Amino acid sequence: MPEDTVIAQPAPIVSQPAPTASSSFPKKTKSKLPLLILFFLIVVGVGAYVFFPVKTKITVNSKEQTKFCQGVKIVFFPGGVQTNDSFASIVYNGAKAAETALGVNVQYEWSGWDSNKMVEQFQDAMSTSPDAIAMMGHPGADALSSLIDEAERKGIIVTMQNVDIPTIREKYTNNGFGYVGQDLHASGLLVSNGVIRKYQPKEGAEVIVLGNVKTDPARYERTQGLIDGLTVGKLVVHEVTLNAGVLSDSKSAVAQKVFSDAISQYPNAKIIVVDSGTMTGAAPMHLKALGKKPGDYVIAGFDLSPETVDGIKNGYIGLIEDQQPYLQGFLPILQACLSKKYGFAGLYVNTGVGLIDSSNVDLVAGLAKQGIR
Repeated sequence: MPEDTVIAQPAPIVSQPAPTASSSFPKKTKSKLPLLILFFLIVVGVGAYVFFPVKTKITVNSKEQTKFCQGVKIVFFPGGVQTNDSFASIVYNGAKAAETALGVNVQYEWSGWDSNKMVEQFQDAMSTSPDAIAMMGHPGADALSSLIDEAERKGIIVTMQNVDIPTIREKYTNNGFGYVGQDLHASGLLVSNGVIRKYQPKEGAEVIVLGNVKTDPARYERTQGLIDGLTVGKLVVHEVTLNAGVLSDSKSAVAQKVFSDAISQYPNAKIIVVDSGTMTGAAPMHLKALGKKPGDYVIAGFDLSPETVDGIKNGYIGLIEDQQPYLQGFLPILQACLSKKYGFAGLYVNTGVGLIDSSNVDLVAGLAKQGIR
């Protein structure tokens, strides 16, 4: 046994004399202080403490007030474009709040949701030797695997938000590789099942799904979840692909043409499910421009924003899933700081677990206007 090992010993038992009849119970004696006076003194004492408290000086070490992540350098990917992108702007707001709260130095890389551009930006980010990179997984495992391996060899912490790549995350979890975002396939199922429960479409009813490209496998998981849920519900699904150009400018004439062409091609489909937060928010504007009224189509999709709040309230949008993008900005930076400073492993946080419709939109509408929800 090592010399420095200490074994706790039981306390010695001290023999006590057995109580006698005279010592077991105290004799009753007449109180020298009446109970009323005793009660009065207690009340006075408590009142004095409340109204004339003793002032105790509390000193705080100035080092304890220092933001614990000062000096840490992080490259962060908000996803979309810095202007005219309601979802990416909320991610950015969360990241800025973390930057301010933690004292970290953050460089932001806006990609316009272009996977190829994300890959290039990731390579550029590595060349600046940051402490961590908070990346979006849109390019997928094939495009990012070797790059993340290189970053890890260089001692750069990598963590991910919005789109998960489980095979890479599991490889580097102990190094601080976490994920903050929705479970993509489950989120697709959540929206599809919500549409079926809320509107109870008849078997064989036609549905248009505006989905992501299949060549973007990580991102396509959510589209697949939508299709799977609708198919299990015995609905006929018509899939229309959204390209990167439309996603980066969802209010453009090109984006409006996506709605116009889909409606013309599938005239019997009265349900449109949109696998894009920005396109969901833009749907009311485009439908209105096409002469469609609230209720002509059931629109379901993703992401709480001022646009989707207005769409729900005016009847153009039926329901959305709220994946809480503010958390996808704040928590990855916190994750990277904790891993850098204290060696914490990566955390997995599923932010996409709730649906918003007319029954509960007022609870979060104000926060959506503030760019928090």
